[in-house]
Amino acid sequence: MDSIAWMAWTWPTAIFFVLLACTLGVMTWLGIAYPEAERVGVLRIPTTRGDRLFISLVLAAVIHLVWIGVVGTDPIATLPIGEGVDITSLWLATLISLVSAVVIFRTV
Repeated sequence: MDSIAWMAWTWPTAIFFVLLACTLGVMTWLGIAYPEAERVGVLRIPTTRGDRLFISLVLAAVIHLVWIGVVGTDPIATLPIGEGVDITSLWLATLISLVSAVVIFRTV
């Protein structure tokens, strides 16, 4: 564990990387089970599932960075669990990112 001690491993960080690995696994399985063909969407360039995933991930990072810069990370609610778990406004940015990913996969 000392080899990865340089990173701040918290539960949210671990969950993020596990979900990212699962997403890549699902995309690999989809590529094998359902071979894809490039399609041209609103960007007028041929894209594959992987291209659309990459665009979605980059856009999610940009949305979160802009959100932190403009809105901040102030708590918007506190769950009554233990000493109280703060729910930050970043969850709204995450919701916007998920909606934008759906739009990207449907139209790009």
